[in-house]
Amino acid sequence: MTRRFLPLAAVFACLSLAHAEDISLFNGKDLSAWKDPHGTWVVAGNVALADTEPKNFTMMPGWGVFLNTTSGKAVNLFSKAEHGDAEIHVEFCVSKGSNSGVYVMGRYEVQIFDSFGKAEIAEHDCGAIYQRWKDGKGYEGHTPKVNASKAPGEWQTFDISFRAPRFNAAGEKTENAKFIKVVHNGKVIHENVDVTGPTRGSTFEKEAPTGPIALQGDHGPVAFRSLRIVTP
Repeated sequence: MTRRFLPLAAVFACLSLAHAEDISLFNGKDLSAWKDPHGTWVVAGNVALADTEPKNFTMMPGWGVFLNTTSGKAVNLFSKAEHGDAEIHVEFCVSKGSNSGVYVMGRYEVQIFDSFGKAEIAEHDCGAIYQRWKDGKGYEGHTPKVNASKAPGEWQTFDISFRAPRFNAAGEKTENAKFIKVVHNGKVIHENVDVTGPTRGSTFEKEAPTGPIALQGDHGPVAFRSLRIVTP
């Protein structure tokens, strides 16, 4: 008998609201959903490319977005909440030439990068599932199917359907982590991608059933205005 499995998103859609958990990692006003230290990450009303230097941001006063300073050098952030299987929504904005990343479970990076207008993209461009690293060499990077990047200074979205790795009672991994689907600005860029272990730059060398969301903060200016996790 052939078994048929629903995509993770369809499974979540069938869940009762009483059993699903919708976690917001930003309340618009502070970084209380993130572990200390926050370093130089700050809350602002909005960001725009600096007139004289588009590699930097200008901050507008108020609440609603958070960023790793206008020049883009800050610590990585780690959410207090941890997740396994999840639907993850991210809204982000980068300056010209900037580089960041969203580490799902703190281990598997979906790259944030200024890839706007590039005719050819690779495994380090925006939306890529970043490569693993061993013996001074990268391997298992996954290039997005299309370049869906918007221009620097414009707000962009990731919608990630993720299945956590599985472990048996002895703690041995029985199934790899999997990106069921990644959608960048409304375009599907990955489907059913296995990840055999933590990608390069991960804080955690070992895999686990759950982990936090991590945001890379030291590779250039990046801002976020919404980041949500829905877990079964």
